[in-house]
Amino acid sequence: MTRPTPETLANRVTPATVAAAVNTAPAVTAPVATTGAGALVRSLEALGVEVAFGIPGGAILPAYDPLFDSRVRHILVRHEQGAGHAATGYAQATGKVGVCIATSGPGATNLVTPIADAYMDSVPIVAITGQVARPAIGTDAFQEADIQGITLPITKHNFLVQTADELPRVVAEAFHLALTGRPGPVLVDIPKDVLQAQTTFNWPPALDLPGYRPTLHPHGKQIREAARLIAAAKRPVLYVGGGVLKAGATDGLRKLAELTGMPVVTTLMALGAFPDSHPQHLGMPGMHGTVPAVYALQKADLLVTLGARFDDRVTGKLDSFAPEAKVVHADIDPAEIGKNRHADVPIVGDARHVIDELIAAVSATAGGVDQYPGWWSQLNDLRERYPLGYDEPTDGTLAPQYVIERIGALVGPDAIYCAGVGQHQMWASQFIKYEKPGTWLNSGGAGTMGYAVPAAMGAKVAQPDLQVWAIDGDGCFQMTNQELATCALEGIPIKVAVINNGNLGMVRQWQTLFYDGRYSNTELGTHKHRIPDFVKLAEALGCVGLRCESKDDVDKVIQQAMEINDAPVVIDFTVGKDAMVWPMVAAGTSNDEIMFARDVRPTFDEDDL
Repeated sequence: MTRPTPETLANRVTPATVAAAVNTAPAVTAPVATTGAGALVRSLEALGVEVAFGIPGGAILPAYDPLFDSRVRHILVRHEQGAGHAATGYAQATGKVGVCIATSGPGATNLVTPIADAYMDSVPIVAITGQVARPAIGTDAFQEADIQGITLPITKHNFLVQTADELPRVVAEAFHLALTGRPGPVLVDIPKDVLQAQTTFNWPPALDLPGYRPTLHPHGKQIREAARLIAAAKRPVLYVGGGVLKAGATDGLRKLAELTGMPVVTTLMALGAFPDSHPQHLGMPGMHGTVPAVYALQKADLLVTLGARFDDRVTGKLDSFAPEAKVVHADIDPAEIGKNRHADVPIVGDARHVIDELIAAVSATAGGVDQYPGWWSQLNDLRERYPLGYDEPTDGTLAPQYVIERIGALVGPDAIYCAGVGQHQMWASQFIKYEKPGTWLNSGGAGTMGYAVPAAMGAKVAQPDLQVWAIDGDGCFQMTNQELATCALEGIPIKVAVINNGNLGMVRQWQTLFYDGRYSNTELGTHKHRIPDFVKLAEALGCVGLRCESKDDVDKVIQQAMEINDAPVVIDFTVGKDAMVWPMVAAGTSNDEIMFARDVRPTFDEDDL
């Protein structure tokens, strides 16, 4: 399977029919007598589903019988949370819908975290859950949970299927909703008696989604007004979010940036949308963003915001964010525009179409980087004075930043990198260079510990010819590492780099900075007691286990892991516990208060910015 191109990613979000939206197979020429379960599996096949991640149980069991004979590959995970994150990783690595399956009650509720995670990061997954039989709904039956009600706030839409006859339509609608407009998770809850009922399978079904018409093409007047503001700006910034990746708009973004000469910042969810090596790229903004990126937003007179949502981790204290900037805000979801920051020019539309039309509108007046000599002089000065970096530990321990930097350098820009949440996530965003779309997967909005290993599993299933590295912390790793058994048995040779500092690192960092070093319940025991021993744990789970404790061995161990392609590999990188992520904007403070290191604030002359 090849990595999706920007064009194929863009095409998948502009469907005119069910077939265009979800790669439907040819129509079934003659109706087929089957059960509801058979209709479900046949629908998945017709929609081009290649793989589903799940665990059987009583209420969903009827679906597993036809799945036994299906061409859909089912991967038996060890926990439903792993199924959900694997579906997310698969979707992020391909641009297709990821599918996860669980039974009723606790099976379904174990999917809540990955569904919420996918919702926050706009990832197209379809979760299929079993439900108790219709007569038992509402009786507190064994393994009953109102998963439709539970997930209502964290799904783009959800369904409780009432009859076997409607299953093909509901499944097709679920895929259509997940994939089009602003992508997101959709849940399909199916009572057991519906799965067992007799029905007739027909394909394709007619969608019944009145009122669902995502706006793809922006209004021409708004594009012209945006072009006028761009032409008049002295200190503009292209503020790029994950929506640009989801729209397959990265080629257009580069063209727009080079045409206008505007500096570019890419959020945590947008890394890879614009090459890190490009001279116009200032890096990631926000709480742990680069100094040039943070200050460019603060001092800009125009923000051209594409597929981003003014998240609090980017803006800091909202009322102090970019105080002098007018805002052009383009997003496919009209609910995001004006939600956090007033938009002077609101543009509703798919990022690819918005960018293409902006290119046409500004072509006559755009002057490249030469258009903003003073602005670029200031920003380049900041880059020189405040580059990303780190201090070597004085106690002789291994620097975690060095480990991650070397992984990026040796593995290269074609690999897929998945990160958990915390310090290692921020260091992975800072010290690995992302040159291509689809190479950085992480839990951005929800910040889900335990995301990395199952997401890497899903990404490797999606892209078996690419190296997939999970960069995880010792805290995150212990939440979902059981999925390594799935990887070992299913032949999914991911690499896992455990940045083992013996602590919940980001929490410890905050305790150091804001709680006078009172380290309440952050030490995990993975250093002091080596519980668990990650090498032995890896071996017990069917993986190759390696350990690295010194700087001299880092490259050798990474190379050793890269040469193993017939089994998953886990590397226990035992690093120092006192490393911190810099720069940092403390939560609730203004981006103007960015710290370059502890008690070190960047200094600027009044004339600088």
